[in-house]
Amino acid sequence: MVLVTSSLHDNTSARTINQIYVFGDSLSDTGNMYRATNRNYPPIPPYFQGRYSNGQVWVEYLASKLALNSKQSTNFAFGGAMTGKVGNNGIPGLLGQVENFTKNQLDTNDSGLYVIWAGANDYIYGVADSTAPVINITQAVESLLNAGAKKVLVADLPDLGDLPATKSSASSQSLSAVTKAHNQDLAKSLSQLRQKFDSNSQIIELDISSLYRDAISNPSKYGFTNVTSACLNQGPTCSNPNHFLFWDGIHPTTAAHQIIAEKALTVLNAQTSQLQLGAV
Repeated sequence: MVLVTSSLHDNTSARTINQIYVFGDSLSDTGNMYRATNRNYPPIPPYFQGRYSNGQVWVEYLASKLALNSKQSTNFAFGGAMTGKVGNNGIPGLLGQVENFTKNQLDTNDSGLYVIWAGANDYIYGVADSTAPVINITQAVESLLNAGAKKVLVADLPDLGDLPATKSSASSQSLSAVTKAHNQDLAKSLSQLRQKFDSNSQIIELDISSLYRDAISNPSKYGFTNVTSACLNQGPTCSNPNHFLFWDGIHPTTAAHQIIAEKALTVLNAQTSQLQLGAV
């Protein structure tokens, strides 16, 4: 796999971030759903230790790149989570996760990185308009900033109509359209939210949409040979999962998660450099 790795010693963010807090869905869940279902779901095998992938997920790789250990990672993300307080399935949603954090955290860590990636399940479960999910995500970001968070990383969505599970479905076009609307509306909403806070409060956007699009258009650049099929559909387990973008019909392989983490690290370091230049 082609990855550009960063030296931790040269990594500005690694010296400033001392904890990572994660909110979202199965793309960031490191075992919350697994524990809640008495270690039944996602099933092992073929999934890896409660992750919705064949290995670690991106927030774990990102924490490692930031030189953080497991005690410096707090994960509220839940597989199946939507953006509201509680989903139809009873799973704590993004707003519920953030509320759980802000109510139970006596002191918000202003040197922590707060990560939000949510919205896909709203649309996959049938929400046809981006208004409510974007409002929920924006409210989650604002709640964290009001509680004292200073660095919030917010990811947008890949094209939900171009996943192995959806691309041949009747809903493919509508999912693609609502994803585009979601990403545009989220960017606009976060831009407006920035005006409410001073420059010490950072809202950092992670462009997942472009990353997926580039990986699908230029698979060899990322070490992939298959960016259209789910690895799990290639027999019991495909022989080279690192060559696949998708592990199952919706979720990326751990190799893809590593690439997402690299992108996140690059964005964080770019933001830090901009702030330093501005302070000079």
